[in-house]
This record gives sequence, structure tokens and C-alpha cells, in this order.
Amino acid sequence: MRQTTMAKPADVTRTWYVVDGEGQTLGRLATTCAHVLRGKHKPTYTPNVDCGDYVIVINADKVDMTGNKLNTEKYYNHSGYFGGMRVRTAKEMKEKYPVEWVERAVKGMLPHTKLGDVMRGHLFVYAGSEHPHAAQKPVELKVKG
Repeated sequence: MRQTTMAKPADVTRTWYVVDGEGQTLGRLATTCAHVLRGKHKPTYTPNVDCGDYVIVINADKVDMTGNKLNTEKYYNHSGYFGGMRVRTAKEMKEKYPVEWVERAVKGMLPHTKLGDVMRGHLFVYAGSEHPHAAQKPVELKVKG
């Protein structure tokens, strides 16, 4: 009988991936990043262990959305005070806050638990084409589509 191997945190080996967001669709980019951050691309994937890799996203300001979603998609924040609701369109998020725009898309696709918080810490998003992680020797990751 075969036995399922469960990964242990000490046995996890992590690699660094860099994703170029230029010309990519936000949803496809976010699903690929979330897949790698969770570790689902590895045969040793274990749901209760952080076995994912690090992901660097560059050119976040050049990520697009299809159709008319830039004008119709809305992002909500509330300060907790009366009248503290802030609403932004996707176009405004892309122009003023491209890093937060991509981070929020990936955050929605990761578990909303303590383990998900650790996975979110392995995501690095930059608006330009430069990043300070050259010492980690990141491997290029292709996004389908």
C-alpha cells in the first residue's frame, strides 16, 4: 500500500520566482501567484504547512483588466467611523496604487487564516521593472494567457 507523505516545515525548500506583469490580466496573474505562494505546484503540497515559494511581481503598473472592469469594478475601505466609507474604482487603483491593487487581488485568493498571513508575506510587488532581490537569484515564472 502506498503512503501519503506529509511535508514538515523543516523539510520545505523554497525558491524565488519573478513574474513580469506587463501585458498580463490581473486575475490570471493573481491566480498564478497564489498557486505558487500556497505551494500547490509541488508534489509535496500539504494544506496545513506553508510549503510555498517566494514570488516577486514587477511592472505592477502595467497589469490590465479585460472589458470595462476598470470603470465598473470598485474597491471598498471603511475606517470604522461614521461616514468613513471610501470607494475607489479599479482605474483609480491602477493609476495611483498599483502595488496595493495587485496585492489585494492575490490576498483574496489565499486562505484568510494565520497561515495565509505568512504566505502573503512571501509576496513582493513592485510598480517598476527593478527589484532588490537579485541576490536570491529568482527564476522567471510564466503566466498562461
